[in-house]
Amino acid sequence: MNDGLIPQRYAKALYKFALENGKSEVVYDEMKNVILSFEANKEFSKVLANPYVCKADKEKLLLAAAGDRREEAYDNFVKLILENKRENFAYHSALAYRKLYRQDNNISQVEIITAAKLGDDEMGKIRSLVQESCKGKTLEFTYSVNPEIIGGFVVNVDSIRMDASISNEIEQLRLNLLSRN
Repeated sequence: MNDGLIPQRYAKALYKFALENGKSEVVYDEMKNVILSFEANKEFSKVLANPYVCKADKEKLLLAAAGDRREEAYDNFVKLILENKRENFAYHSALAYRKLYRQDNNISQVEIITAAKLGDDEMGKIRSLVQESCKGKTLEFTYSVNPEIIGGFVVNVDSIRMDASISNEIEQLRLNLLSRN
């Protein structure tokens, strides 16, 4: 079995169904909640893979992961994967759905990393710069602090990285010195 193929098939089916019913954005938000639930609790996957956990408990867990206000499409999706004993693909199906939705809706994921917490003004300036360089796209921002970059910032937009960190400058200087020998 291919871990990528099965979740993609389920995600495509759910996405097509949600699109036809005008619910793709709502299901997208639910899938983001599911992904966050899996990432926040590493035991989640183990519970779903455990054959001694009953189907009803797995269903409650997956439904709760999507949030309080769920769309019927997601509820039916959960029933379908449980019925077909594919609950261990729930996380990867959510990731695949998110990817499909982002591709179809021209959404880019932007990750901003700084060495220290920035104020609203500084964050606003970085966001504005990113928005100007990504015209015509919808941007979803995440922000984190990583003291290891020493200073400056790193911005990742999908697979493109702009590294204006002090740690990167130090590494570039080191490489320059090594290349001169």
